[in-house]
Amino acid sequence: VQLQAFGGGLVQAGGSLRLSCAASGRTFSRYGMGWFRQAPGKEREFVAAITWSGGVIYYADSVKGRFTISRDNAKNTASLQMNSLKPEDTAVYYCAAKSSLVVVTTPEYDYWGQGTQVTVSS
Repeated sequence: VQLQAFGGGLVQAGGSLRLSCAASGRTFSRYGMGWFRQAPGKEREFVAAITWSGGVIYYADSVKGRFTISRDNAKNTASLQMNSLKPEDTAVYYCAAKSSLVVVTTPEYDYWGQGTQVTVSS
């Protein structure tokens, strides 16, 4: 699976961005999808994940209620809608795919996109 994340940018605190992850190659619908982020000097951290069917979704506590993960298997895309953004959300955001039936919140994913920068100004 080849993944390409896009949609990042510069936004003021309180604003919104929508990240998208386009997948190609193997059957997208067989993979659970996750979003991770990495700020400068910090480890990569889990943001959100969704199972292959979309039936199970999990969020990090830091984004719960503000971010929404979704997927469209017909279009081979996954998305992360980010609302009420805070300066501490500033990071490079990565989408990832894993052949798994359950939600995975650790970085042990099979495939990774190249990352897209999100910068939230105060």
